[in-house]
Amino acid sequence: MLEVTEWATDILGRAQAAARRFNPNARIRLTRVDDRVQAVLAEGALPGDQEVEIGDMTLLVEDGLEGLLDVEEPHDRLVLRPAGSTPNPRGEHG
Repeated sequence: MLEVTEWATDILGRAQAAARRFNPNARIRLTRVDDRVQAVLAEGALPGDQEVEIGDMTLLVEDGLEGLLDVEEPHDRLVLRPAGSTPNPRGEHG
């Protein structure tokens, strides 16, 4: 199961809204790259992807991604941490 913090939801929502201004079919897909999680743009799911509803957004999530999707500084970097972890404080980003 994937949990998504409010901060990560905000970041992903803004990214998807911006992408859809150029391509109305654009969706955010969460995938593992080496030892980190990455959000990429996609027009559809790949085999094994799960659709995860977050607010009014539906993310495509690579099979096997589980835990807490959060954000770390610098540069609003997405991180995947163990399920049940305490979300990072947003500080001035709240």
